[in-house]
Amino acid sequence: MKILYMVMVSVVVLGGSAFSADAVPQPAAQAAVADGTVAATAADNDWRSMIRKVMKLKDDTGIKGLLAKDAPAYLTEGYLTPSGARMPGHPVKIIGGLSYGLGQALMIGVCLVLLYLAIVKGFEPLLLLPIGFGGLLANMPYANVTAPPLVDAVTKLVVEPGGFLYYFFEFGVSTGLFPIMIFMGVGAMTDFGPLIANPRTALLGAAAQLGIFVALMGALGLSLLFPEQINFGLKEAASIGIIGGADGPTAIWLTTKLAPHLLGAIAVAAYSYMALVPIIQPPIMKAIVPERERKIVMKQLRPVSKMEKVCFPLTVLLLCSLLLPSAVPLIGALMLGNLCREVGPNVARLADTMSNALINVVTIMLGLSVGSKLACEKFLNSETLGILVLGLIAFSFGTAGGCLMGRLMNKLCKDPINPLIGSAGVSAVPMAARVSNKVGLESDPSNYLLMHAMGPNVAGVIGSAVVAGVLYTLCK
Repeated sequence: MKILYMVMVSVVVLGGSAFSADAVPQPAAQAAVADGTVAATAADNDWRSMIRKVMKLKDDTGIKGLLAKDAPAYLTEGYLTPSGARMPGHPVKIIGGLSYGLGQALMIGVCLVLLYLAIVKGFEPLLLLPIGFGGLLANMPYANVTAPPLVDAVTKLVVEPGGFLYYFFEFGVSTGLFPIMIFMGVGAMTDFGPLIANPRTALLGAAAQLGIFVALMGALGLSLLFPEQINFGLKEAASIGIIGGADGPTAIWLTTKLAPHLLGAIAVAAYSYMALVPIIQPPIMKAIVPERERKIVMKQLRPVSKMEKVCFPLTVLLLCSLLLPSAVPLIGALMLGNLCREVGPNVARLADTMSNALINVVTIMLGLSVGSKLACEKFLNSETLGILVLGLIAFSFGTAGGCLMGRLMNKLCKDPINPLIGSAGVSAVPMAARVSNKVGLESDPSNYLLMHAMGPNVAGVIGSAVVAGVLYTLCK
């Protein structure tokens, strides 16, 4: 290894000598430094400088990065944006007092676990795989895939472009564009027929939003109990609460508006718990709904005409615009996708693009962008642990709220309702509806609840978007 290193140095020396002898003198290389001054040195291109750079190669390896104690300067000292705005730095504290490099190594392990869940266990692979891989990229020492562009303070010129995940995030997540495009695809894939045929199931979707408010109050409570470790204001609490809606794009949209610094933890919690629906929900459903009510057989849904399906998205959008304009971006995108689905062959290409090519491309970019926020300085702290616990509580209360509303409606309504479909009121489409059907079949193998559960399931999608709009209006 030593001999190989000496050979490399010799080659560079000879090459540098030949270059310095024959080449036309070049302008001095310029580098932006933290205080904004531009340093230029004429010796940058001579062979002695090249030798020094080769000797320092060992300081730029990933191994050296994992041994680093301090975070990059742009995090602690701040940086300039291309528009000339100054982004302030902040102290970087890793949980347990770990060094920055060790925190990166630990987060690499966490991201590998996410990839394992996606690839081997099949938990939401379309989302957890790009999120986990984005997290890997974000924690690679000296890779700088999430670093902002380096801007000279005097000339305001970009000296070095930022990492590609930085631009993904700024373009699609900071602007709220990616979640809205995802909603178009969801609308194009969703059949609102079961909700139209049985509108009262919308109450189940509304009741399942209980978890949002429980987690919101819980976040504020943690801040009061542990003020030195956890500092959640109303905006942060609202962003954490939306995890209870089990709607990843909605959680991302609201968090980028109110608490972008918590995006990584909230997105991972939302999508992880969505993936764990088959594990989390059944015990809660069985504990709340007695065996005799799990066996209730519901009447077959009536046929829904095409006119009803076409009018439904237009009606919902108009009502939303009149009552809650702040939710129009999400609801409007959802209803546009659904309208294209229901109109028929004339716009079939639009619906097909939204439900396939568009949503697939955006899912990749959204997942990588969210994964870029799994950097160790954003994830390895006490607030993240609080978010993960509150997310589980929110999800559990959402499931319980839907089931309890189902039991109440079963007592008050003339036509019986199986309370199990209330658990589908969380927005994990269509996984939550499938879980409701599965638990129902365990009690009565002839009782198929899937289509009935789709009613509260799609109502939950609308409900979580509406709640997000309300929270945004109150907290912005």
